[in-house]
Amino acid sequence: MKWHEILIRYGEITTKGRNRKLFINRLKENLRYTFADVPNLRIRSERDRMYLSSNVDTEMEELIKRLPHIFGIHSFSPVAQCEPTIEEMKKLAVEIVKDMNYQGKTFKVNAKRSFKKFPMDTYELQRTLGSHVLSSLPGMTVQMKNPDIELRVEVREKAVYMMIDVIPGAGGLPIGSNGKALLLLSGGIDSPVAAYYMMKRGVRVEAIHFFSPPFTSDQSLGKVKELCEKISRFGGKIRLHVIPFTEIQQKIQNSVPENVTMTSTRRMMMKVADVVRKEIDAKAIVTGENLGQVASQTLESLAAINAVTTTPILRPLITFDKLEIIEVAKKIGTYDISIRPFEDCCTVFTPANPKTKPRIDKMNYYESFTDFDELIERAVKNREIHTFPKKQTDEFLDFL
Repeated sequence: MKWHEILIRYGEITTKGRNRKLFINRLKENLRYTFADVPNLRIRSERDRMYLSSNVDTEMEELIKRLPHIFGIHSFSPVAQCEPTIEEMKKLAVEIVKDMNYQGKTFKVNAKRSFKKFPMDTYELQRTLGSHVLSSLPGMTVQMKNPDIELRVEVREKAVYMMIDVIPGAGGLPIGSNGKALLLLSGGIDSPVAAYYMMKRGVRVEAIHFFSPPFTSDQSLGKVKELCEKISRFGGKIRLHVIPFTEIQQKIQNSVPENVTMTSTRRMMMKVADVVRKEIDAKAIVTGENLGQVASQTLESLAAINAVTTTPILRPLITFDKLEIIEVAKKIGTYDISIRPFEDCCTVFTPANPKTKPRIDKMNYYESFTDFDELIERAVKNREIHTFPKKQTDEFLDFL
């Protein structure tokens, strides 16, 4: 079936009142960025709808394939068009339904006359098209409520548009419509899912990863880069800040009691993240922490970690069950990457008996004997920055 354009329904954007245009423009910009590799893409936006089109069939197929992952879209439908004559409408209606597995299905026509001067009224148009399709494609029965196949017809002045499929979108708000935050990305299962939920609420995400060679391997860092590549496909560019953390982590092991090294490590990570956050002008820090999942995620531990910064710390997974997080990770395609057995800097230095109720005053006391500020400044200065998605390159170009 040759589709002429794709109709996008906004969903939550329609509730934004006077700010609606800002959200629509942000969605349009995200679509242009996401489909930068679709050269013939055309975008037309209206108050309640947006339309995408291309005169290249393979590009239309690519749009339909990738649109379900773009935040800010409630649903979309591939649309075919014809001349606004009843004979052309009959031919197109049969062509659309014929491509479906229609035998034994229930069917109805739902018409909308945006062009009120069309010679048939809505009821007459629905009856005419419906009877023609049923007689041309025997095996279906009429059902007005919740049919298996609903042919939607919109009559405009210069053309008629028809559609059947209503494909669910990712929902939420366009990325970038709610500011920017810095994500602590470990390489495990939780933090990529936290990124997904923040992006769904319109937050543009940059990521920070703490790398401790030789205790953590290049494969561990490679896993994190793959996760960034995967996350970036939801419609937003992601920068990854890789922090050399070995010096700080070794200093922690030598400076504080063993049972609070994990809490101190998380506190230093938060301090480093806060410095980077200020540099990139992000408004919050995001983590994949989940209440009670490990020793560093008790209320007392989280309070001790929070105490080193006044920046808002967002934890979108705080009440999730682990199985719920795994289910979402599988859905968004990050799970198989996250479970690769390469340890991050937190797991390689996990104490045998971590303290679950650390006191803030005690943590301040233990850390007061070491000048961590100088180490933090050096780590931030020496960080590497990577941008995702990576541009695709031809591996044979060097031979030309």
